[in-house]
Parts: sequence; structure tokens; C-alpha cells
Amino acid sequence: MTSSAEKLSRLLALLSDLGSVVVGFSGGVDSAFLSAAAYRSLGEKAVAVTAFSLTLPESERLAATEIAEQIGIQHVFLPISELSSADFVANDKNRCYFCKRQRFSVLSDWAYSHGYQWVLEGANADDIGDYRPGMRAVAELEAVRSPLLEVGLMKQEIREISKAWGLPTWNKLSGACLSSRVPYGQLITEEKLRQIEQAEESVKLYCSGQVRVRHHGDLARIEVSPEDIAKITSPEVREKIYQKLKQVGFTFVTVDLAGYRMGSLNDLLVMLQ
Repeated sequence: MTSSAEKLSRLLALLSDLGSVVVGFSGGVDSAFLSAAAYRSLGEKAVAVTAFSLTLPESERLAATEIAEQIGIQHVFLPISELSSADFVANDKNRCYFCKRQRFSVLSDWAYSHGYQWVLEGANADDIGDYRPGMRAVAELEAVRSPLLEVGLMKQEIREISKAWGLPTWNKLSGACLSSRVPYGQLITEEKLRQIEQAEESVKLYCSGQVRVRHHGDLARIEVSPEDIAKITSPEVREKIYQKLKQVGFTFVTVDLAGYRMGSLNDLLVMLQ
């Protein structure tokens, strides 16, 4: 079995061999670690680029700026609009494919026009077993590489190395774009994305773990870590959350008793087959 140290050594060597890179940078655990590794290997020949759109919460945009500054890597924001794609807006089971195809095509064009040889994305070895149609889009783009996946680094290893390097993201909660809160088959709209973002910011005030607000039309289904369910259903907090979510446009507000589950809306995929 290959050790974490061996994988890291292979990663740094791989990055050095690439010459110059653009890292698709969300500010999450994987992209922050990959950016730090690229900066260590390539210095000024590495740049972190955040493709910014309505699907990225404002809080995450601000966090990305701070994290890039701590790493020391040059950081660029590149505005995009997934909502300009009818395929993305339709929100079928391949939504992530269309999103990633557009996002990394834009990053590839930017990299080419600015003289960078490669575009990097942060998939890791744990992502292979999940439903991730976006990985197919990456495979179709010749200039895009997934170094963490290529050397076999897993999420826990990435967190451990990030901690050793002093990266603030080592224990950051996993994130996902706001569109992942809308069930497949329901259109993605700017209004829905705004509702979700505002609703989640309100619920996060009372939680220490993961928070997702799933958008089911007039109904908001709140998923939080099991230990936070009691907090948000206490009489005082429950009423505050209910009133806030009504203000942003929801008529009904529920709490999912199963708690937060990564990709819980993927359960609906069997109904779409």
C-alpha cells in the first residue's frame, strides 16, 4: 500500500513537471490543498482561479479570497453564468456534467490566453465511488488534469497533510454548489438559488455542523448534522428559522429527521431511470 508521504512526493513531482498551471479554486479542502501544493512546486507559475457565479454562496467567495491570501498563491475571479445554459437549467441527472463542462472550458480558455499549460481540478480518490457526472466532463477536456486522483490521495490524507501544512481548510466542512439543493427535474433559477443561500445562512447561525436547505417548491427541507436537530427545533430557535424562511419565500418549513446526508437528492435518481 502506498503511504501518504509517497503519494505527496509523487504529487509534488507531477506538479513540477506540468510547468505552469491554473487551479480551479473553490476554497474547499481539496482545491485549497491542491493550490498550496501547486504553489510549493511551481511558485508564480501557478495561479488559483475561482469561477464565480450565482451557484457559489457569497460567504464562500469571501472565504476563497482569504484562503488564497494565506496560501500566497495569485488568485483570480472569473465570472461565469451556468444559468445561460439551457441544459444546466433543465436540471436533469447530468446537471453536474453540463456545469463542469462549461466551468472548465472557460478555465481552459483563460489558461490558454494567459500562457498556462494545464488546468487542474480537485477530485480525489474517494470521488470514484460516488455519482459524479462532472468527472466525465473533465475526462473530455484535454488540458484538464486531476492530480490528487492521479496519485491516489484520499480525503482523509488530504486533511492530514493540510493540517501539517497549516492550511485553514484542513477541517473545513465539505461544500457543494447551491444548485445541488434543487431536486432533479425542477428548473434551476436565480430566485431559487437566492432563496437557498439566504435560508442556509439563517440556519447556520444555530448550527456547528453541516447545513443544507433543499428546495422543494414552496417547501424548504432542512438537513443538519444529527446533533444540531435539537438546537434548531427548540421552540425559540424553531420560530426564528421559520419566520426567516417565510421571508425569503418558503411557505412550508420542515426538518429532515434523518439529518444531513451528502447527495441526499441522488436518492431520486432511481425515479428518473
